[in-house]
Amino acid sequence: MRETHAAADSDASVEVPGVGAPLPPSPIQFLPQDVLHNVLGRLPLCEVLACRAVCRTFRDALSSTPFLASLPPLRLLALRHPRAAASPHPSLHALDPSFRRWIRLPLSFLPFPSFSPVTASPSLLYLWVDAAPTSSASAVATFAKNHTKSLAVCNPLTGFHRLLPPLGSAWSRHGTVLAGPDGAVLVVTELAALSYAPGPDRWLKFPLSLPSKPRSPILMADSVFALCDVGTPWRSQWKLFSCRLGDLGGVRGWAPLEQQEWGNVFDIFKRPRLLAGAGGCRLLLIGGLRSSFAVDAPCSTVLILRLDLATMEWDDAGKMPPEMYRCFGGCASGPSVAAAGGNNKVKVFGGDGKVWFSGKRVKGKLAMWEEEEVGKNGGGQWSWVEGIPGYPEAMYRGFVFDAGFTATP
Repeated sequence: MRETHAAADSDASVEVPGVGAPLPPSPIQFLPQDVLHNVLGRLPLCEVLACRAVCRTFRDALSSTPFLASLPPLRLLALRHPRAAASPHPSLHALDPSFRRWIRLPLSFLPFPSFSPVTASPSLLYLWVDAAPTSSASAVATFAKNHTKSLAVCNPLTGFHRLLPPLGSAWSRHGTVLAGPDGAVLVVTELAALSYAPGPDRWLKFPLSLPSKPRSPILMADSVFALCDVGTPWRSQWKLFSCRLGDLGGVRGWAPLEQQEWGNVFDIFKRPRLLAGAGGCRLLLIGGLRSSFAVDAPCSTVLILRLDLATMEWDDAGKMPPEMYRCFGGCASGPSVAAAGGNNKVKVFGGDGKVWFSGKRVKGKLAMWEEEEVGKNGGGQWSWVEGIPGYPEAMYRGFVFDAGFTATP
């Protein structure tokens, strides 16, 4: 969020041309700072940051670290832009879903030649970066030949960043980065996982011991959830697995989440994905709804199921409307169009009860689903998000980012 400071000292009286006596200071400048905090603290975070440019009084009062840390975070959808650092003024494009407006978070303070944001935790943004040397041409050439990406963490609102301990090339190329509270990070690949905590400032490696490569792993509360394909090369069969962070590498380790009452709940999906539901106590399972159990059956729409982790019961959370699904290349009726839609590539991302969909055939906008309270039969709220900034031809990915001042790298 870009902000500018007032050029003049607004605490001083102002002399108007053509008028002899200066204007008296505004009464608001005599208010105690705690009163200003009480009044302006009722604004959303982005409005508070904008108010800092009004005058010096506001700038000083609204720059207090304890005050900023006390404000509710600004929940955003951060886009993983295909060329985030290609611009001379690199930035992170993010959507404020509450007001349906796009925000640009400048990242020009990062001293890396290129970087790619991948995930976030409260107030912190994680990026794969090329930490290339700038000393000499020979050093740059050696780096380009043997380099691997490093993982960095930053707070875009404060401009602070740091590099995490180095990783091997396989982790940066094939690892899925998951971020939790208090600076905890997990990098998951097909065979192993790396766990990081700021205290020891080092990575710990754990074998996964899963039947197949984990699909769409998510970190929620103190546990990791992932889907695994336990079927054959000719037919997929998905199962849900979970592991507490403290049990990584332990005796308990990963265990399947299953109930006899679930039946064939996973078999109706094509290429399912996991996302966190609202409140951190429910899982969302999203995927193409198969029109039949045939191996090559096309999809009829996108289905979202919700698992309550307390009761271990599934319920139908929503289905993409037919007119929206047709925009992605699918159709609820018509075998030829439905078959094309079943193979259409769609990116699914989000979290905390909001799901966004990006497709090659849907340019310049995203489909959005918002979770409703459990027990309602509305199927959630479906809508379009227009005006994606940057490159409208690109296939976007993204993640939920709670921008704020509650944590520093």
